Formats: sequence, C-alpha cells, structure tokens
Amino acid sequence: MKKIFLLCSVLAVSVACKETPKNYATISGTITNKNSDSLVILARDYSKTIKVEDNGTFKDTLKIETGIYSLYDGSESTPVFLKNGFDLNVTLDTKAFDESVKYTGTGSEHNAFLAEKSLLVEKLLNIDELSKLNSTGLETEIENIKNELITFHDSNSHIDTFLINQGKKEIEPMLKFYKQYIGESIALKEELPKGSPSPTFENYENINGSTTSLSDLKGKFTYVDIWATWCGPCKAEIPALKALEKEYHGKNIQFLSISIDDDRSHGGSWDKARENWKAMVNDKELGGIQLFAPKGWQSQFIQDYKIKGIPRFLLIDPEGNIVSPDAPRPSNKSIKELFTELNI
Repeated sequence: MKKIFLLCSVLAVSVACKETPKNYATISGTITNKNSDSLVILARDYSKTIKVEDNGTFKDTLKIETGIYSLYDGSESTPVFLKNGFDLNVTLDTKAFDESVKYTGTGSEHNAFLAEKSLLVEKLLNIDELSKLNSTGLETEIENIKNELITFHDSNSHIDTFLINQGKKEIEPMLKFYKQYIGESIALKEELPKGSPSPTFENYENINGSTTSLSDLKGKFTYVDIWATWCGPCKAEIPALKALEKEYHGKNIQFLSISIDDDRSHGGSWDKARENWKAMVNDKELGGIQLFAPKGWQSQFIQDYKIKGIPRFLLIDPEGNIVSPDAPRPSNKSIKELFTELNI
C-alpha cells in the first residue's frame, strides 16, 4: 500500500510540474542607433506597437497567429517569424539593418534562417547586375537563382516547416515578377540601344516662359527626369536629384526634367495641370531645365521612349545619342559610377 501511495505521489508531482504551453510569444532586444521611440510588429491583419526605451531596449508579449511579420522601426523593417511559445531576443544596428540583425532565445534558429534568406535574396536579385544581361542571359540566370533558392530551403530541414513550405511556395511568383520587371528594362535597351540616335522633341514649354527642343541641348550630356506632380516616387527622388545637380554643376552634363502632368490627372483641365506644375517647381525650388510635355503621356517623345511608368530617367550624350533609355535613379549610387565611366 505504501508503495502504491508513493507512486501516486510521484505521478501527481510530475503532472503538476509539467509546463502548460504558452499562449503568447515574448519579444525583447536592443536597437543601436534607433530611428524611433517605438517598434511596430506588422502583418496584414495585425499591428502591435512596442515602446523602445532611451537606451534602445524593448520588451513585450504578443498573442499572435503563427506567421511571418515585419519588425518596423519607423524607417526600415526586417521579417520576423513568430508563434506562441517563442521567447525571442533581437539585436540590431540600424546603420546596417539586415546585415546586423541577430537572434537568441526560443525561436532564434528560425529567425536566423529568415535573416540569412533575406541577405541571399538581396545578393541574388541584384537588379543592376541582372539588367546588364541580354534576354537569353536573364532567362538562364533566373533559372539558376530558382535552383539556388530551392537548395537553400531544402538544406535547412531543421527549420519550422511553415517557413520552408511558405518560402518555397513564394519562389516562383517572386522570380516571375523580377523576370518581367528586369526583362522590360533589357528589352527597352535592345529596342533603344546605346549609341543610337535619341528620340527628339520640339518646342516644349519651359518654366522660364520660352520653349526648348532637345537639339538645343547638344554639346553636353543630358540627364532626363520624366516625372509628374502627383507621383510620390518622383517626389521622393527630388532631394537626391538636387544633390546630384549641385555636385555636377559646371561639369559636362545638364539636368532636364520633363513633367507629363495632363488634364486627366488634374480634374480634366490642362490649365490646372500647368498651374500645379509651375507651383511645384517654384515651391520645391527645382533646378536644371524644367519643361512641360504638351500631351502628357501621349507626347511623342514619351511614346518613343516607351515610358509606361514614372519616375523614369534617361541619359543622352553630347551628340544627341542614347547612353541609356533607363538610367539609374539619382538615389542609386550606380548613377555616379556611370558618370565616372563617361568621364563626366
């Protein structure tokens, strides 16, 4: 009887001590060079703001569905895999966001996998390098990238199957998007090859009250910005464009901006389109040569360059020939590399 009692006691203690699975996750960590006094955990149907202390530390509990979320610091974000039961610690330096993120604690190995995957995708899908290929070369390289990403997922069989299955499922759609996006740029360069005569325009309205033709600009390289007042990404490039123009002032290059504002984007009024264009040029103190395309998207110069989305940047040489029908944006460091290659 005594033996039975002791056995029952041991079983009772064992059951009592067994941990109940947590129905929440804990996330904590330290942010160096923080951009904000808070972090946000984001998903399509979820948002949680976490306070960041003056010393960069943070901690909170989350009741969440298993999935991949964005950890957003007000400037940049990194993917983070969360599920109830995780006790995750994160450290990162915003000066090297994706490269510096490290994880410890429960769930760390899965998030280390995500971080490694992000860096691999960034390395493989280098748009500048892929854009240098021809159409056949792009096709081959996209297939190589696909195989490398599949191998990467298959070699991490210890990682949560949610991440592996979800990651492999996303490879095809992601590569299809990049192939189409980069393929359009490559096709454009094949249709408008370097060294061929540039499409031209005649007597476009100049902000100074005169008119300007492309032939008036021969003698220097011409960096062309196709934009519109309503275009958010266009306006985002303005600070970089102004800085670039200032840096290359007095050199063998001129900066030309052509607005394609039209009646459709300004309440059916061409007068309103011109008004808004002039107002923004003055308000933003835009430099360089500022022109207004007479028919917006339908202007022949815009059509000839096959411009279907903005901002779009062109580079034309001093003789009026194409250097690039899809030049790097001002915010892209490769634009200065291109200028250096051309001895500008």
